[in-house]
Amino acid sequence: MAKKIMVGDKEITIPELKIGKITLILILIVVWVALTSFYTIGPDEEGVVRRFGEWVRTEESGLHFKFPYPIEKVDKPKVTEVKEISVGTIAAEAKMLTGDENIILVEVRIQYKIKDAGAYLFNVQDVPEVIKDATESALRQVVGSHPIDDPLTEKKAEIMAEIQLELQAMLDNYNCGIDIRQVQLQDVNPPREVDHAFKDVQSAKEEKEQLINEAKGYQNDLIPKARGERQQIIRGAEAYRAERISKAEGDASKFLSVLNEYKKAKDITEIRLYLETMEKILPGIEKYIIDDESGSLLNILPLDKMKSSLGGR
Repeated sequence: MAKKIMVGDKEITIPELKIGKITLILILIVVWVALTSFYTIGPDEEGVVRRFGEWVRTEESGLHFKFPYPIEKVDKPKVTEVKEISVGTIAAEAKMLTGDENIILVEVRIQYKIKDAGAYLFNVQDVPEVIKDATESALRQVVGSHPIDDPLTEKKAEIMAEIQLELQAMLDNYNCGIDIRQVQLQDVNPPREVDHAFKDVQSAKEEKEQLINEAKGYQNDLIPKARGERQQIIRGAEAYRAERISKAEGDASKFLSVLNEYKKAKDITEIRLYLETMEKILPGIEKYIIDDESGSLLNILPLDKMKSSLGGR
């Protein structure tokens, strides 16, 4: 109930305050502030804080504080989640012109994740569509710089790496906060009208690869054998060399020995050498020494006995 008091000659009415309702309102305000000001960011998320709709900051995982709703709001995109998108599932997207002016059908799968949550949410309007358009552009550019054999055969990995680099450069230029994790060529085929001819070419290339592998196998088998034979020849040559050196050293030693004997008794040594030479020239024949100085043919001596006698001296 309102109270009236006199201040001078004026009457002032003081309204009765309802303390219970005010307290309840204050409590509700405190609860509202607490509920909308404190927030938690998960380990796989980033918190993008908006103030009156404008991006003001990005928060990492953990407990954080902001101005209460509706002053500030928080978006929590998952930045560790890997997403996929496919390009070339329909004919219009799949047709590509190669560097040698042939047409092939290409289907590619892109794996990506968020690397900048704020840029992802606010810098582009439709991220999947942007990635799809950029992928198609990068794909046409890279395939158009290669002959048709490259994406169909052994250079798929090289082309995928080129597409990934080109696509990442485009998305970074758009500043859309996307990290391309993998580019995978799912299906690469020539048009149906020329498929048979391409299969023949592919078969010929596979046969060529098979012949090359067989040749390499023969090479790998032949080279060790040749090396082994070479080592065997080298060892044989070294053994022959050692044998020849040993024989030469023996001959030299024998010659020096004969030379010493010759110096001691020249006549006897000459006779000995002569007898040994005749023994080698006429093996298996009985030999006699005839002394011409005696003037008689009766003084005939057996060569073997004479040689034995001279050799014993």
